[in-house]
Amino acid sequence: MIPHTTPAESFTADPGKFAASIRQGPEGCSIAILGLPDDTGVRLNGGRPGAREGPAAFRRALARYGVAQPLGIEWPRVLDVGDIIPAGGDDEAALGETHARIANAAAILTGMGMIVVGIGGGHDLTFPLVQGVATVHGTMQGVYYDAHLDVRETIGSGMPFRRLIETRACKSLTLHGFNPFVNSRTHTEWFKNNGGRFAAERSDFALDFPNDRAFVSVDLDSIDSSQAPGVSALNPCGLDVDFVARGARQAGRDPRVKCFDIMELCPVHDVDGRTARVAAHIFLSFLRGVSERS
Repeated sequence: MIPHTTPAESFTADPGKFAASIRQGPEGCSIAILGLPDDTGVRLNGGRPGAREGPAAFRRALARYGVAQPLGIEWPRVLDVGDIIPAGGDDEAALGETHARIANAAAILTGMGMIVVGIGGGHDLTFPLVQGVATVHGTMQGVYYDAHLDVRETIGSGMPFRRLIETRACKSLTLHGFNPFVNSRTHTEWFKNNGGRFAAERSDFALDFPNDRAFVSVDLDSIDSSQAPGVSALNPCGLDVDFVARGARQAGRDPRVKCFDIMELCPVHDVDGRTARVAAHIFLSFLRGVSERS
């Protein structure tokens, strides 16, 4: 159905689990999971490799976490599109081709009326995901959860939000979880001078412009490493899972949000599948919010 994708690996889910209801065809679905199994950008930036295995780890966790019929929640119908096939190679050219494939897939799914949920994978993949959605909805505002600004000039996992601003796919950014110890003065000034603002510490999710479309991106390294050790860059003083999950639910509840992603799940460094289960919890929190839309 979507070019350059492969079906997701099948994981058996108990009929009483949410994952058993995930569909392989689009009929009646409003949410589309798109796996982004690539960490070329992470490696180009010198991060810990392994996030290419993130989508598979996420699906394994989701097969065990979340019931099909929780009290007071009617889950929206979810389509699993499978995984983008990354381009061959290990350089900037290959990454650019992978980005083009993701942008095309995101545009197709958005044109079908879906809310696209990307599971990655390096955080650079947020750039083409949002870019594809923006070709349908126009310039968006962005909210993201991350210890890093990710506004580097160089190609790699640390560049997505700079590129979204420069290509005008996004006009404003709000960041939760900023750590000044891991962001340069130059990058911080660029962020502030180009439509970026820092959310008040531990403040709730919020959008600035009432009539705009929006995207929300969760880098799992925004979460404290005691709760999320399986990431590309450990965070010794991060947010707690409950805070990020509440933000995900609020994002799901807001009809302006047209795109959501969970990035940098790195199972090779995970402990007991802890971070993958955190990712599943955040995803279900977003779906709960979607179920509460008017």
